[in-house]
Amino acid sequence: MTPKMIYGLVLWAGALAFALLSMLALTTAMRIGAMVLVLIVLGFAWRWTKRRAARFRESLPFDNVNALPARNYRRPVILVCGDSPNGLFASTTTESMLRITNRGCYVRVPDVERLPDMVAGLLTVRPDWRRQLSVMFIVNPQAHADGAVLAGQVRALCHQLTLARRSSPMLPVVLVSYLQSKGSHGAWFSCEAGRLDIRVRVDGGVAGLEDWQCDAADSLEQQRRVFITIQLRSLVSWLGECVLPHVTPQGRQRGQMPCAWVMTMVPAAGATASGNLWEQWLIDKTGLQDACEPTVAAGHPIPFPDPLLAVLPRHSGDTAIRRASVIAVWMFAAAGAIALINSAWQNTLLLREISDDLRRYSSVSALADRDTPQLVLLEESLLALRRDAQRLDDHYRRGEPLSLALGLYRGERLRAPLWEAITGYRAPEVEPVPERSAPVRLNSLSLFMPGRADFRAQASRVLIEALVDIKVRSGWLIVITGHTDATGGAAQNLSLSRARAEAVRDWMQRMGGIPDSCFAVQGLGASHPVASNETKQGRAANRRVDIRLVPEEGACLLPVAAPGRNPESQSATFEK
Repeated sequence: MTPKMIYGLVLWAGALAFALLSMLALTTAMRIGAMVLVLIVLGFAWRWTKRRAARFRESLPFDNVNALPARNYRRPVILVCGDSPNGLFASTTTESMLRITNRGCYVRVPDVERLPDMVAGLLTVRPDWRRQLSVMFIVNPQAHADGAVLAGQVRALCHQLTLARRSSPMLPVVLVSYLQSKGSHGAWFSCEAGRLDIRVRVDGGVAGLEDWQCDAADSLEQQRRVFITIQLRSLVSWLGECVLPHVTPQGRQRGQMPCAWVMTMVPAAGATASGNLWEQWLIDKTGLQDACEPTVAAGHPIPFPDPLLAVLPRHSGDTAIRRASVIAVWMFAAAGAIALINSAWQNTLLLREISDDLRRYSSVSALADRDTPQLVLLEESLLALRRDAQRLDDHYRRGEPLSLALGLYRGERLRAPLWEAITGYRAPEVEPVPERSAPVRLNSLSLFMPGRADFRAQASRVLIEALVDIKVRSGWLIVITGHTDATGGAAQNLSLSRARAEAVRDWMQRMGGIPDSCFAVQGLGASHPVASNETKQGRAANRRVDIRLVPEEGACLLPVAAPGRNPESQSATFEK
């Protein structure tokens, strides 16, 4: 792929990562930290891509990449490595590494270890050549005197091919041998697809080796062709015993095997090693001595195997754009799978949380009593249900958040049970108090300090007015009830409401001379609201102290007034 395509994939991956972070149920700090981490990773990926492209371009043995054919070049591109004979490439600097013929483009690999980088470099500057690349490995038996060294070179080629196929999985290999012989004929011979039968390619035609021998023009030509046939069969046997086992050793995939063995006879094939492997083979196997003293034609050009390019597999490898598209689709699929899994998990947690709150409320409401601690638990569970209902209402009106979306939201089915439980709530019954008078309602804000049971300085006026009304109905039971809003804990609210009711009782008992038996004090916390706790005005109305007078025979006995004094005079004294 080109650097531009890799940059595009990096940006696509970053966009998917940010979209996922917006869907995951994370805190604001965690989301910001994850986004910063994604930006850092994208920066490193961008820089790595830039360095990688520069390194691959430098791996090409050209001073100018424009020396390569254009991007729309569609003929085979062969990377030549191995024993490169003199005359195969031209002597100029650029042409010594690059030759373009009528049927293909040949690129010389200076060292087999550079093969993976050169494949990646060519695909970087010419990404559409992925279908056209192949490798030509030249093995000249007359250039090697040590079989172990040759075996090491072949194994090194196999290893580098494995690395190169990471960039181009379909990278066919052609094994080429230039056999130095005075019986050169100009024809190319090949063994294809691992078969040992030799085919002849000459003048654009293909024939079997036996037919080629029989088509000789005269007896002298036929004798030459018989001699060449013997050499070819010996060369094929030698390749099968000395080269092929190292190309496809036991346990290696068959795909490493060359797609063809190509041979030709040339008058001169470069440097010839003394006592080379080919001489040893001829002496040991055939007894022929012709190869020991070849006829050398100085300056004779070495041909490229153009007629054999047709045997290269025309594989349909993916184009660079298609590969980038496939990778982008897989990224999207992975991000979508993660988003779906996250949405399913968050919906499961939502159902568990609300179901647990409903079950807790049902179990507590069955045991709650005003004289037991279960009342505190009931207040807490009811408050949790109200929070859950508010949460589901927000989802219904504004739409569910992305972490619960993607068609997996299941909170709507719980809205009806929640509101049914909330609207069906009934506070624990208190002892019925027969009333004949309207309650005196005292605002806690005007009486007490916030969150405390201590009177304010201006509370005396309000309390005196209430005491006057109470003194009018002397002998009635005085029920003082404290209330709070829904903020704070239920236990704290119960304690505060009772403490404020007791503070009012103590003040009236002290200032009005009313016996303790005339008072009934209770604190109900936030269980009896008179307005909504969702607004500031409603919470202020719920913070109150109610005083009710109940006519009850013998409920209390007021102290006897002193001689010469009457109740009216006592009330007047109070107001002062």
